[in-house]
Amino acid sequence: MNNPQILWADDEIDLLKPHIMFLQKKGYDVITVTNGQDALDYAREHPVDLVFLDENMPGISGLETLSLLKESHPSLPIIMITKSEEEDIMDQAIGSKIADYLIKPVLPNQMLMSIKKNLHAREITQQQQTSGYQQEFGKLSMAISDAHTFNEWVDVYKRLVFWENEFSANSDPQLNSMLQMQKEEANAAFYKFVKRNYHDWVKGLIKKASPSNTGTLSYTKNETNDDAPLMSPSLFKERIFPLLDAGEKLFLIVIDNFRLDQWRAVQPLLSPYYNIQEDVYCAMLPTATQYARNAIFSGLMPDQIARMFPDLWVDEDEEEGKNLNEAPLIQTQLDRFRKHYEFSYHKINENSYGEKIVAGLKGLKRYPLNVIVINFIDMLSHARTEIKTVRELAHDEAAYRALTRTWMEHSSTLELFRSIAEMGYKVILTTDHGSIRCDNAIKIIGDKNVNTNLRYKLGKNLNSQSKNIFWIERPQDYGLPILNVSTQYAFCGGHDFFAYPNNYNYYVQYYKDTFQHGGISLEEMLIPLVLLTPKA
Repeated sequence: MNNPQILWADDEIDLLKPHIMFLQKKGYDVITVTNGQDALDYAREHPVDLVFLDENMPGISGLETLSLLKESHPSLPIIMITKSEEEDIMDQAIGSKIADYLIKPVLPNQMLMSIKKNLHAREITQQQQTSGYQQEFGKLSMAISDAHTFNEWVDVYKRLVFWENEFSANSDPQLNSMLQMQKEEANAAFYKFVKRNYHDWVKGLIKKASPSNTGTLSYTKNETNDDAPLMSPSLFKERIFPLLDAGEKLFLIVIDNFRLDQWRAVQPLLSPYYNIQEDVYCAMLPTATQYARNAIFSGLMPDQIARMFPDLWVDEDEEEGKNLNEAPLIQTQLDRFRKHYEFSYHKINENSYGEKIVAGLKGLKRYPLNVIVINFIDMLSHARTEIKTVRELAHDEAAYRALTRTWMEHSSTLELFRSIAEMGYKVILTTDHGSIRCDNAIKIIGDKNVNTNLRYKLGKNLNSQSKNIFWIERPQDYGLPILNVSTQYAFCGGHDFFAYPNNYNYYVQYYKDTFQHGGISLEEMLIPLVLLTPKA
């Protein structure tokens, strides 16, 4: 392998021979020139990996040379060296996208550090990641086996997501394979944890309408569970109302189907504008928009919505859209808790409507609460299933995260967050559920009225030989609506998905390696709940 080629342009290059010898001993080929024109001519004719460029040279100045080099070699790392500490020169150099800025007298080790940062950062990072994860592997395995509370599972999942994002640019297949194996181990244990505890969690959320039939709710002592996590129906009561009651002006932005790893991917885009407090809460089952998002906006379990507000609930077997009544559901919750806050509600399904909202933000200042639902990631997930080109663009988890970041960076969404920060409003950014990539089919049998979701089924006469299914035989005990007295629910865990025996092979081939939601997994249930406070 050839040594890295370093071009060094300085009119006093003869005085820098000790530096040059130092770099040569470190394995670099150093080519020297004494002016900007010679640097341009050499770079035009020869491959160069990095340039050291003196700012003050006769003839073409260092800044002019920098600009011309960037025109012909946009990705070439250029390190400016100067005696000057004038802020204007620094600004011009940084504006021209220099790789680094060193002030004379420069020590050889300073130059070596700058070279490593610009030429070897990736391999050094990979080495450190490999070493760090190998040390963490045993600790994580122990944490997975010892996790017995919801908060312990949140800690495990955050650590897994951290390493997943760290490895996004790491091509080491062995390391990625180890992490995926550990995630599968965690999801298998988390599935068992949810099966053991889910009923206890939702007991405190299964409330009965008071005898006065006014829509207020009563609680009984045995329905509470202090160990239960924050779940979908309690989001307004626990996180939205306290801020409004304290006089805050607030945007609630719900990005449908938004996972914790995707949040971590877009977080750097928002950090220039907001101070960020990240939390995680638990999506209810089924982890599907119809149930989880309606539970958020109503503050009720799905069967309570169906009983108390039958005109606002749409059953699975009905053709009508399942999320057409979100604004009325928010109003029912405000009324029930006797909150008199005005609010606006918007749903963004396309970028042009997002731009329209940004343009009209001043008109929303009269509302203490503005609710915005953004559907892009859910649309992306479905498009990935149905369109081969999209599947190629988001072929794995890392690509899926990268596509999420690209969307936010280049859509009206980032401008929306930026403009809200300028208004001085706080933002609660969250989602209704996440998704998981499915690769293992489970056969299930049901009648023609069974719903179409791949991660959960409800209906009567459901049957499967698989032992990896969470069955709910009495949906009313879990706050879930029933279509008839024989209705039962079945949930997948891990990377499983349901398939019918008829046309089984076609069905499996079509849906394998697609992102689905509705079942039990870390990715679907442990979802971001982020408070964004505008920076001054």
